Amino acid sequence: MDQTSDITPLRFGAAAGPDPLQETVYALNARYKHHSATAVLEAALRDKVAGDVAMVSSFGAESVALLHLVAMVDRNVPVLFVDTQFLFTETLVYQQELAERLHLTNLKIITASEKTLAAEDPYRTLHQRDTDACCALRKTRPLQKALRDYDGWITGRKRFQAGTRAALEFFEVEDFTGRIKVNPLAHWAPEDVRAYMEENRLPKHPMIARGYPSIGCAPCTSPVKEGEDPRSGRWRGQAKTECGIHVGQDGFMVRTGVDA
Repeated sequence: MDQTSDITPLRFGAAAGPDPLQETVYALNARYKHHSATAVLEAALRDKVAGDVAMVSSFGAESVALLHLVAMVDRNVPVLFVDTQFLFTETLVYQQELAERLHLTNLKIITASEKTLAAEDPYRTLHQRDTDACCALRKTRPLQKALRDYDGWITGRKRFQAGTRAALEFFEVEDFTGRIKVNPLAHWAPEDVRAYMEENRLPKHPMIARGYPSIGCAPCTSPVKEGEDPRSGRWRGQAKTECGIHVGQDGFMVRTGVDA
């Protein structure tokens, strides 16, 4: 029997208000509560329970696991990669290598426009004065613009990553936009990610071996010492712990004091 036979996918558009969207998400989480990441991906990509979706990937330390799962279900799914123009060279090379290895046929490179960058960060120093504004300029706003073409998006977030993600569900409604977020790996533990990568012989990001368990832009990412939180190298010395794509409005971070 079709696992989604008792769930009617939401018809997205002008008539879709917040209540029916939230009801759809409640029903999906109830249906897939005890299902696997693959089942969630099949529901999103084949059954279109969240409408037209894209995957968003940083091609960071753990990204390869979800990218591989997605490729096993549908290699033609749009994969959005935001190039902030401050990424490590190793990340750019890794992105190209993974796209080729996994045969991702619909990779889309997202960047801020040169005109916008020239107006708001002409000397490439904004990150030194205001990291939230820099993330908004180079990552969050370009991504939100790209996501306008989709009803929802697939993320690699997991419950273990932060206290604010402790109750993360497979499906959720994104604040401010009304899009559905699909989190197939929500229930995975760190050892699940490692085991999946090893079992499938997936290549690791080259900077992991150099002490970077969480990898963002080069100016705002530093190595992590043994015993430190894996994300302690991101915006070290600041209250900021999130680039902003999962929280906030108009591309700006909501400072919560905890990772999100």
